[in-house]
Amino acid sequence: MRTLVNISILFFVLFLAACQSKTKFQAPYTVAFYNVENLFDTLDAPEKFDNEFMPIEPKNWNTERYQKKLADLAKVIAAIDTVNLPAIVGVCEIENDLVLNDLVAQSVLKKANYKVIWEDGPDFRGIDCALLYNPSIFTFETYKSLPVVHPDDLGFLTRDVLYVKGTIKKETFHFFVNHWPSRRGGKEISEPKRILAASVVRKKVDEIQAQNKLANIIIMGDMNDEPNDMSLSDVLLATSNAALPIDEQLVNLMYDDFENGVGSYSYRNDWNVIDNMIVSGALINKNKGLKSNLNNGFIFHQPFMEYKSNTPDMAPNRTYGRSYYGGISDHFPIYMVLE
Repeated sequence: MRTLVNISILFFVLFLAACQSKTKFQAPYTVAFYNVENLFDTLDAPEKFDNEFMPIEPKNWNTERYQKKLADLAKVIAAIDTVNLPAIVGVCEIENDLVLNDLVAQSVLKKANYKVIWEDGPDFRGIDCALLYNPSIFTFETYKSLPVVHPDDLGFLTRDVLYVKGTIKKETFHFFVNHWPSRRGGKEISEPKRILAASVVRKKVDEIQAQNKLANIIIMGDMNDEPNDMSLSDVLLATSNAALPIDEQLVNLMYDDFENGVGSYSYRNDWNVIDNMIVSGALINKNKGLKSNLNNGFIFHQPFMEYKSNTPDMAPNRTYGRSYYGGISDHFPIYMVLE
C-alpha cells in the first residue's frame, strides 16, 4: 500500500513538472528588429572577407569579446519583452548560423526556445539577415531569400532580403527582414541601390496582395534610408501613419519618431530613423484577430545600452569604432506589438 502511495506521489510530481515546463505564451506578442553590428565568430571562413574579426588581426576579436557580445545582445532582446520575450526577432549583420545558435542558447533567451531561419548570402563581407522565432507562438511554413541583383552590374553584391511565411494563432503572416545597401560614397550616389532593394520587396508584396489583399505583412530592417526617402516612400510605397485610407497600403510605423527627431542610429550626433517597421494597412484596420495600430513603432533603449560622453550627447554603445569600445551595437532595436 505504501509503495502504491509513493508511486502515485511520484506520478503527480512528474505531472506537475511537465505542466510547468510548457510555458504558455499569450498575446500581446512582440515583433522586434535589431542590427547587431558585426556578429562574427572567431573562426576563419576562407570564402568570406572576415579576416578583420580574427584574434591575430588589429581588432583582436577573441573568444572573450565574442562571448561578452552574445551575452549583451541576449540581454537587450530579453529586455524588449520581459513577459514573453519577443515572439519574432529579425536581425542583420550576422555571419552565419553558428553565431545565431550561440545567441539563442544564452540563458536569458532559453524560455523562448528560439528557432533560426538563415541562408548564406552573397554579401562580400559575409553578413546576412536572419529571423529568430518562438515555435510555441509562430508556426513556420516556408522561407525564401530574395536576391537584390543589379541588371547592369554583375559585380554588385549585397544582402538578400529574407522572406518568411508562417502562422500565429492560425493566421498567416508574411515577414520580410532587410538590410539594404549603405550610404557609402554619399546618399545620392548610393540611393539607386536602395531603390533596387525596395523594388524587390515591393514586387513580392504585390504578389502576396494579389492573392489576398488583406494579407498580414510585416517588413522590418535596416534600410539605410529614413521614412521619407524615395526608396521607402515612392518605391516601397510605405506611407505615413497619418495617411488614410490605409486598407491596401503599407504603413511605416516609425514616422512619429522620425518627425519628432528621435532615432535608432546616431551619426555624428545626428539621430536617424534608418531602422524601419512597416505593416500592411489591413493589419491595422482588421476587426478581429491579431492586429497592429497606427502608433505601434517603438525604439528600444535602456541606460546599459547607451554611451554617454562628457557632453550631454548620448548614442548607442557600439562594439567597435576606431578601437574596441566594448559596447553592444551601433543601433538601437525597434519593435511593434501584435494585440
